[in-house]
Amino acid sequence: MYKILRNILFLFPAEGVHYFAMNCLKLLCKLGFKKLIAAGYSTNDIKTSTTFCGLEFKNPVGLGAGFDKNAKYLNELEALGFGFVEIGTVTPLPQAGNDKPRLFRLPQDKALINRMGFNNDGVRMVTHRLKEWKERKNKSQLIIGGNIGKNKITPNEEAWKDYEICFKELHPYVDYFVVNVSSPNTPGLRELQEKESLRKILSHLQTINATQNQPKPLLLKIAPDLTQEQIDDVIDLGLEIKLDGLVATNTTISRDNLQTTQHQLQTIGAGGLSGLPVKQRSTEIVRYICTQTKGKIPVIASGGIFTAADAKEKLEAGAILVQVWTGFIYEGPGIVKKISKTLNA
Repeated sequence: MYKILRNILFLFPAEGVHYFAMNCLKLLCKLGFKKLIAAGYSTNDIKTSTTFCGLEFKNPVGLGAGFDKNAKYLNELEALGFGFVEIGTVTPLPQAGNDKPRLFRLPQDKALINRMGFNNDGVRMVTHRLKEWKERKNKSQLIIGGNIGKNKITPNEEAWKDYEICFKELHPYVDYFVVNVSSPNTPGLRELQEKESLRKILSHLQTINATQNQPKPLLLKIAPDLTQEQIDDVIDLGLEIKLDGLVATNTTISRDNLQTTQHQLQTIGAGGLSGLPVKQRSTEIVRYICTQTKGKIPVIASGGIFTAADAKEKLEAGAILVQVWTGFIYEGPGIVKKISKTLNA
């Protein structure tokens, strides 16, 4: 059924369809169909609960950052069975992001290319929505992650201030944090993945975190394009400052071994590639980190997860949790339940 619907939706521009589909789901929930939707997609009867960084997840399948940037669809995503949702990337000030079109499908490769550019409503508006969500859903099992970044206009030497603002504002309303320095769509952002730049940002956040009544797990999201030396630097720094975990991986700037023609790729232009082409590299990085640290730095795996077999591959590589994004677009709303049922079996 979803494949037929997907074929129709794929006839229209990707970003517009994203909001159309989610707003339709939101309307259905408002009209009283949430229980019916949840009955079809809920994983409450599937025993795959997972503990990560002291948090209890009802299942290990989450939705990666960038899908619900502004915390608008938490109610609807909970109905679809997700164990956790990572909102953002959130920046201190609202920003429109890059010019449209900026989200593209590569059906032959089961992939997406995006150059969104951290478009979001800003940390104050997102915090307001999260506060309302917490007040309405105080018994919800849905874990909320806060993915934070810097504004495009902020120079790299001042980036730590942007991360501090987001961290302090969101702290009461999210369950864990992910520092995003690995998106390829904000000019110069990936330069912050260098060891000393990371140390400045992460150490500062850890210092602030330690002063809170309830410190929140702090994770770092890394790119699949890092060199071996850079991954080793991340591991060394993570162990040094007692980082709570890593998210591996973000999108790639590589265009190797794609079925999509060079002409199509040139027409699309720059952006981060996600989906099936990232699967192997993501798994390699997850396995390397888990082996090198002997599990001392827990990992959330992201990249190329479409099926239960894909999720199992990441978990066997050492990951504790998995995130879907592109797989959700291609496989549809049943992806969480399908993965969870297989893992349970």
